[in-house]
Amino acid sequence: MSGFGENPFYGGGGGGGYLSQNSPFGSGGSPGGSAKRGTSHSLRPVTLKQLVDATQAHSDAEWVIGDVEVGQVTTVASVLSVQPQTTNYIYLLDDGTATMEARQWVDANAGDDDGARDEIKEGMYVRVLGSLKVFGSKRYITATHIKPAKGVHELLFHALEAATVTLIFERGAPPRPSEGAHALMNRANGNASNGQSAYTAQPTGAAGVSAQFAHLPPLQRQIISFILSQPKSDEGVHVAAIARHIAAASGGQQGDANVISQALDALMDQGHVYSTIDDSHFNVSE
Repeated sequence: MSGFGENPFYGGGGGGGYLSQNSPFGSGGSPGGSAKRGTSHSLRPVTLKQLVDATQAHSDAEWVIGDVEVGQVTTVASVLSVQPQTTNYIYLLDDGTATMEARQWVDANAGDDDGARDEIKEGMYVRVLGSLKVFGSKRYITATHIKPAKGVHELLFHALEAATVTLIFERGAPPRPSEGAHALMNRANGNASNGQSAYTAQPTGAAGVSAQFAHLPPLQRQIISFILSQPKSDEGVHVAAIARHIAAASGGQQGDANVISQALDALMDQGHVYSTIDDSHFNVSE
């Protein structure tokens, strides 16, 4: 799959379009300046070439792509090889922009993961969620989730999504579709009454958040709504608090630990939620 050129978005083609205004990446700031903070806990779609080119001020600093800090990342790639080891599985990945290893550690207490790992074979496309690490001079992805992709089209969609997010961080979010052409020209020329450029991000508000997750099942929407209603913190919200809220809101009819665990797993697989300080604390990707 290699040989698509040095551009991290497949040669000189790049990606097309922008994410919707309700996207968690639709509120990027104006371009330039020092590394943008507050995004290191978001889930960012990236190519392997972007991870290869990422920089780090020192060994304990956040990774930076462009001028934006990154923490949790997701990528889609082809599996070149699978190396089972005692403590972890090593997957050599290639997305057409670069190759990199992804390492998934074996959890003796998570028996269900064995079946999921057995699904991953050489030559198939996978989606990986995790974070960039380095040991010595070798970079790799510490994978929290690896699952088969839905086909090569998911690879192509992911490349466009990664390009879109990068453009939004570099240039700001696109103007709202409802604005007329005259208003867009005024904003592009810097004549807008509020001083915003044509690429200034627009606030989404509560309605935007609701619309963003409207396609999810009711239980998953309840979980996200509850997490967002809590005071913001890097630790996130404990699963026990989530379960208590769901049980109270449903009059005790919901709140089964297994059902909530499955809903959280589904949200993590889709990139809407990520675990924080441990496997029991969760936050919404914003």
